Amino acid sequence: MNKRIDISQIEPEAYKVMLSFEKYLAGSLLEPKHKELIKIRASQLNGCAYCLDMHTRDARKLGETEQRIYTLSAWRETPYFDVKERAILALTEEMTLIGQRVSDSTYHEALAQLGEKYLAQVMMAILVINSWNRIGVATNLMPA
Repeated sequence: MNKRIDISQIEPEAYKVMLSFEKYLAGSLLEPKHKELIKIRASQLNGCAYCLDMHTRDARKLGETEQRIYTLSAWRETPYFDVKERAILALTEEMTLIGQRVSDSTYHEALAQLGEKYLAQVMMAILVINSWNRIGVATNLMPA
């Protein structure tokens, strides 16, 4: 792939805003494994190789199992994800594929499982990884 611009170098102020979102998420109530599930699933849907490489490694460091990582794209067909994780994954998919809308059933299930504050933080985590994915895909960012 052709080398493209490095946004962190060309627009450092904009990049700092993205990093401040990450700082916010680091201080949120979100469980670290939930954050990584969100990041991996959105990155799968968006085809961001850089983020997939990074976040599958990060998930393993947190103790995430290979089995769950390998079956994440088929999470509905496995028994490996609990009800809270399923609500998070459904919302991640629908927010990532936003043109198809977030259904009332997905939203209400996530709200019931997560509560308002955790749901808001999950939504922000989904927004942030989708932004990173778009930067990574648009600039051909590749894993090392």
